[in-house]
Amino acid sequence: MLEPVAFDDPRQLFDRVPFMRLLGVQRIFSEGGRARLVLAPRAELGNVIGGVHGGAVVTLLDVVMASAAVSAIDFRRTAVTLNLDTAFVEPGRGTLTADGELLREADGIAWCSATVTDDDGRIVARAQGSFRYLPLPRTSSGHRPTSPEGDTP
Repeated sequence: MLEPVAFDDPRQLFDRVPFMRLLGVQRIFSEGGRARLVLAPRAELGNVIGGVHGGAVVTLLDVVMASAAVSAIDFRRTAVTLNLDTAFVEPGRGTLTADGELLREADGIAWCSATVTDDDGRIVARAQGSFRYLPLPRTSSGHRPTSPEGDTP
């Protein structure tokens, strides 16, 4: 059975997500409703045409939008995907950079957009998505972690 990711500071939650570590995704920033992630290519992420597999590209789009959404509310909640609409433009070759931004938020739903570009700045894929804000998960001890300000997020 999978357990929620344990953490002390919700700003550091991304770095503890096992799937992000497995893919090797690095967060460059996530603040003020914007986020940037980077993925270096490696053989395990390849597809038959020598590019980064579309599943990894979609993951970048999804996660960079969710990161932008939670940064807009100072990481007091998490965000889960409701809808993701993706358009692939070019094969993803080389290091890929994902940029996401929160477009608007209402009633606990965030609408975001994102792009993934390659080393030459070509757009690899674009996406729009909607995300629902949820309470942060409880730790294995059953407690919600405290935020950096000392209160419960």
